[in-house]
Amino acid sequence: MERLKKLLKYSLIISGLVVICPAGLCEEPTMQQLTTPQDISYDDCTKDYYMPSEKLYYLTLASISANRFEIKEMQSKTGYIIFKAGGKEYLASVVYYGLNKSMLKITPVNNNYYFAPGIVSNIFKYIDINVDAKVEQIPKT
Repeated sequence: MERLKKLLKYSLIISGLVVICPAGLCEEPTMQQLTTPQDISYDDCTKDYYMPSEKLYYLTLASISANRFEIKEMQSKTGYIIFKAGGKEYLASVVYYGLNKSMLKITPVNNNYYFAPGIVSNIFKYIDINVDAKVEQIPKT
């Protein structure tokens, strides 16, 4: 029983599945680490997705809204969204790679990569969680 408790201590439960992680490798970042400004690399601001670019655009828009960031400007044709978070403006760009592959790039508008990493990681997490969600038009009433 004691052995099972130790095993579950280092496990991560995802959608009802238990994934075993070695000690220290699956530690979630603390709120302090996500909200403290630090130098972020450009590679941490981009992520590839295997979904159409239109769906990624709408999921990005939903993620920005769910995180309660202020949307300043958006254009669906070119796939960009300018939003404000933590007193800075960011540009979220959806890049079309092919029929079912696209990339999301979130960069600061002023090109200063010293900001809280939680802004970018929370958007990516929301999209990862809702990747299987169906995008549909809500009928007008």
